[in-house]
Amino acid sequence: MPAADRPTPDAPPHIPVLLRPLLEAVAPVSGVWLDGTFGAGGYSRGLLEAGADRVIAVDRDPMVFDMAQGWAAGFGDRLTMVEGTFSGMDTYTDTALDGVVLDLGVSSMQLDQAERGFSFAKDGPLDMRMGADGPTAADLVNDLPESALADILHYYGEERAARRIARAIVAARALAPITTTIHLAEIVAGCLPRPRPGQIHPATRSFQAIRIAVNDELGELVAGLEAAERALAPGGKLAVVTFHSLEDRIVKRFLQLRSATSAGGSRHAPEIRQDAPRFTLMTRRAVGPDQDETATNPRARSAKLRVARRTEAPAGPADRGKLGLPKIMETG
Repeated sequence: MPAADRPTPDAPPHIPVLLRPLLEAVAPVSGVWLDGTFGAGGYSRGLLEAGADRVIAVDRDPMVFDMAQGWAAGFGDRLTMVEGTFSGMDTYTDTALDGVVLDLGVSSMQLDQAERGFSFAKDGPLDMRMGADGPTAADLVNDLPESALADILHYYGEERAARRIARAIVAARALAPITTTIHLAEIVAGCLPRPRPGQIHPATRSFQAIRIAVNDELGELVAGLEAAERALAPGGKLAVVTFHSLEDRIVKRFLQLRSATSAGGSRHAPEIRQDAPRFTLMTRRAVGPDQDETATNPRARSAKLRVARRTEAPAGPADRGKLGLPKIMETG
């Protein structure tokens, strides 16, 4: 990690993406907020400095709380840290929340730690778990059938060469288990053309896909959006920052469905019961980074922010068939 990015008592170790437009969109900030993806703590700190009375910071990775102790102690009991998943956010407090923030990107701290196995830029064990439980990336890569691997790469990574890569993985693991990030990246790169200058690394989409599968990120996202609906007080605000099209499609459709009434009947069909909208949209379109932010923080290039306000309508489960989930989730 570059010296400028190392954690200090006064600053979190990376730049939170879209923090300024997020704070502008949810202003004024007050009351009790929940940061469902604490990471390096940039959003929690920003909310507290903007006027939140208290922030409940949630993350499934206990290491992030250890790294935050230097600066977090300065906020005293205004900052409460909880190890858990954001899908359980409505169980972490009895207080109705005034706001929820979700940053769905992988923390740069995790990417920088070779032993976590998230990045092909550094050799490390093929892990990719955001917490300490469940199968690792190595388990999936070495144990799943070829067809299941191909589906993961295709649906979660939108990788066109999914079948070719899955075939190569199965052939390689027949010779020796695939246990490191570099080994997997080399197998994937060998299936694809050499990238031209400015193009992403050939293994980028495959690593994204396997990470999503290991952590059930899209299932967790839907459950988290439903939990936010349950946890927010009327007038409470939900702000979500996404980093790839799969996430953004789910968030967009969830908020659209929850902010519109159901279609009425016609003269040829009985009237359909209309549910009161659970949210009102505060951003009609996704908010992206400006040129200054992308210049100083390249990680922000693909980020999109969507914000909505909770209504008084009772919470309820979402129709997952309408959220644009990958077909792999519908069948498995």
